[in-house]
Amino acid sequence: MRQSALIFCLAGAFLLLAGGCKSLQREAPRPGRTSISSPLVVLPAETIGNYLIVEGKWDRHGPYHFLVDTGSSVTHVSPELAERYRSKNIPPAGIRPVMVKSAAGDIIKLPEITLSLIKLGDARFEDVPVLIYDCTPLSDHLGIKIDGILGFPLFRDTLMTLDYPQSRIIISPYNPAALVPGRTIAFNNDHRTPQIPLDLGQVQIDALIDSGSDAALNLNPQGLTLDYAVKPRPAVIMGTLSGDHLQYAARLQDSLSIGDYVVRQPLVYLTDGFTSLGGDVLRHFSLTFDQERNRVTIYRESRDPIYIPAKRSTGLTFSKTPAYWRVAGVVPDTPASVSGVQAGDLVSRINGEPITQWNLGRYEQLIREASEITYTFLSGTTESSRTLQVIALVP
Repeated sequence: MRQSALIFCLAGAFLLLAGGCKSLQREAPRPGRTSISSPLVVLPAETIGNYLIVEGKWDRHGPYHFLVDTGSSVTHVSPELAERYRSKNIPPAGIRPVMVKSAAGDIIKLPEITLSLIKLGDARFEDVPVLIYDCTPLSDHLGIKIDGILGFPLFRDTLMTLDYPQSRIIISPYNPAALVPGRTIAFNNDHRTPQIPLDLGQVQIDALIDSGSDAALNLNPQGLTLDYAVKPRPAVIMGTLSGDHLQYAARLQDSLSIGDYVVRQPLVYLTDGFTSLGGDVLRHFSLTFDQERNRVTIYRESRDPIYIPAKRSTGLTFSKTPAYWRVAGVVPDTPASVSGVQAGDLVSRINGEPITQWNLGRYEQLIREASEITYTFLSGTTESSRTLQVIALVP
């Protein structure tokens, strides 16, 4: 079973799924029943960073907020939603064991259940195999309460479109004769996993379409001879079950081709995991997934090449709570690394404003536009400020 980069990297890096990419080896479990009571279900989505968050409301406790993750082979729901809609009559089946690190540092297995209902507008998904996951770290990171992460198999019996440019998700009953504009690309496996061929220069690579990753391209360089426009350098601290690790980023000289569309000199994050195409590229497209026929149709109005902007940073990575941000890591050779900031330090203010005023979108905009940022650190009851320069880690 393969886990999305969003949960793994951004939600406190708590998840590591057993078996690596084994989800690519067999079809993942699907809902017991899917029904759609209108010809087209159009769901407005909130765009946070490079993620699409969709809302569902079907009882007095809602609305519920879900992140759609095409890179996840199983749906995750919060303990609260699991308790409310746990099916007492249908045992879960078909989900591989998933081991995670809890907030207390223990290694535990995520509980699996069958959820009786998930409802998105006029689309009903009943008897859904799910894992129970505490979405609090993810909610804190995104700045909105997240009740679940919708895995790709949930939409097995529908046509599902992620329309990034118009911030919406479209669900319709499966129709083999449906006309969808754009370039259609077949999945290069028989398990209805959104894994497609891409051209990197003159070489073809396989990549998973992963809406749960905010990166442009997570690239496994094994077996490839890469020509770099900007050589790899440390870019982010990733937490894993075996400890904190540096992830390197680079800019390639060769262009990336996705069907007829071109990403010029793509910004990539090097990984020893599976190569995946993430939100920093996907946000330029509308993607319609046809799982019955193992294919995706990708559409972009403009045919101009896409260029991913520079990776900018002060060198700090954070784990977040509503009251403060904790420094999760300090990237070497950055302004933060020579400032004396250490992992574990608490940030209470940014540019003089309380941390509660800084959601993900606003902070990312600041990183893109500012030349320097002033962080206020909290030690006991004492606050002290440091101003760090924002640099282009990967121009």
